[in-house]
Amino acid sequence: MNTLSQTVYIVDDDPSITDSLLRLLAVENLEALAFSSAEDFMGICGHTLRGCILLDINMPQMSGIELQRWLVDNGIDLPIIFLTGSGDIPLSSQAFRTGALDFLEKPFDIGKLLERIQEALAREAGQWHGRVRQDLLRQRHARLTPREKEILKWVSAGYSSREIANIVGISSRTIDVHRAHMAEKLEVESLAELVLVALELDADLGI
Repeated sequence: MNTLSQTVYIVDDDPSITDSLLRLLAVENLEALAFSSAEDFMGICGHTLRGCILLDINMPQMSGIELQRWLVDNGIDLPIIFLTGSGDIPLSSQAFRTGALDFLEKPFDIGKLLERIQEALAREAGQWHGRVRQDLLRQRHARLTPREKEILKWVSAGYSSREIANIVGISSRTIDVHRAHMAEKLEVESLAELVLVALELDADLGI
């Protein structure tokens, strides 16, 4: 699957619904793929998928709620907009608790549906860029020596070179040399940027 472009994945066993949605999304210049069952969609699922899901609640064999649970259990984080022919409040509540973006009843308002799709794609784009940055920071962090990783921890805690030197038992001059090497490997250009990256690694990635 294309990991760079977003796709709207339609999972619904009603061909009239999928056909109309495919036509609508084509007019909006949105890439879309349709699946007649949850099992068919699961066959192409993976962590590289990008986009969002328009998911029917009531389908034979595996329901939309069950597919949502499977996606969560497998760490596949795509925004879901549920579509249903029956306004089932308990199902709606369950879907929201598991992270659904919205729950629209058929026949749905086209304007609202398109608005929710754009919102879902924007959310997924933010999540994707965040994961890309995390991966990049992890790769850069892996370039550091064990001593540099230790010093980076103290940098993220706000300690000065002199204070770090006293803690680890080396000169502040040596700390400054290590910091220069760290800045080069982490691809930052100032102490302020180094501190920000150190905080991000420490808070977001747990490094």
